[in-house]
Amino acid sequence: MTTKANPCIAIIGAGLGGAAAATLLQQAGFTVNVYEQTTELSRIGAGIHIGPNVMKIFRQMGIEDRVSLMASHPDYWFSRDGETGEYMARIELGKYALKEYGASYITIHRGDLHALQIDAIAKDTLHFGKRLEALDDSGDEVLLTFTDGTKATADIVIGADGINSKIRDVLLGAEQPTYSGWVAHRALISGEQLSKYKLEFEDCVKWWTEDRHMMVYYTTGKKNEYYYVTGVPHPELDFEGSFVDSSREEMFEAFQGYHPTVQALIESTETVTKWPLKNRNPLPLWSRGRLVLLGDACHPMKPHMAQGAGMAIEDAAMLTRCLQATGINEYKTAFELYEDNRKERATRVQTVSNNNTFLKTQEDPSWVYGYDLYQQELKMGNRS
Repeated sequence: MTTKANPCIAIIGAGLGGAAAATLLQQAGFTVNVYEQTTELSRIGAGIHIGPNVMKIFRQMGIEDRVSLMASHPDYWFSRDGETGEYMARIELGKYALKEYGASYITIHRGDLHALQIDAIAKDTLHFGKRLEALDDSGDEVLLTFTDGTKATADIVIGADGINSKIRDVLLGAEQPTYSGWVAHRALISGEQLSKYKLEFEDCVKWWTEDRHMMVYYTTGKKNEYYYVTGVPHPELDFEGSFVDSSREEMFEAFQGYHPTVQALIESTETVTKWPLKNRNPLPLWSRGRLVLLGDACHPMKPHMAQGAGMAIEDAAMLTRCLQATGINEYKTAFELYEDNRKERATRVQTVSNNNTFLKTQEDPSWVYGYDLYQQELKMGNRS
């Protein structure tokens, strides 16, 4: 193995997890290049929850205050019966989260958050239009080949390239993710559109019935944008692509009998899309050779805990800690340390999220929100 004086890290994918890894590793003094397949950023996506467990990582990255200023800060997560409106859970957030968990709980537009994260990455180290075609781990370095004909080398490669990860395919063989039998409808509604209703539109509420739900929250501090995302059974995947257009008619049918507030939301919807929810089983390994995975490339999950991005960002922070502890030249030890300190938590969140039970009734979420990654002692598991 060749030891280099200035080793380089390549990150494949500049989503929320990949962007966090880039900033944290660069802050730690590592040389990092990020390769993103899209050609430019836009305010795509929709809403996202960021818990105190992740805001503490944003504090380390230096973006916590800017994120906080843009976001909505709900005082509660409410769970309500979809038909009767009865409250099934009132989970304190707001000032309680600051006091008990050490940081805010926020909801924000994913595109706005992503833009802040991208801005934190060192200039000229983020490369757009770089779709990975092939890679070759020779043992001494990794050769990356992109579809535009360009090549690059790196000492280690981090696969932050999502559920359809090319890096995962190299590690474990090509395999399509499985369809879960559920779809998610997504829509943004203007606050002005809702003002005509004499109804209470709460800052953060999940409407439930036995086999479906609708999660609703504001995506800006100005409360001028209200977002919903659903989970609805859809046994056969009868459409192609990452999403297709849906309609108010389809929404009314899916949520027939739901509370008047939900009916008002659907009535106010101008554009709604439908996304298949896909999944993978827990992976038998997170790394091999000079390649390592994080986020959805490693442990994708249904979005029902609002922690998928959170787990990717936690992965990024833990991987950075492990590489700091060992140095890149001891990357194998770093990767083992990373998996040993992440797998149990990520698998637990993946399982609970896929089961769609989190906060349906009154419970203590401190195991999620109170977690401080920087206070965790690094532990190496027993390996045969």
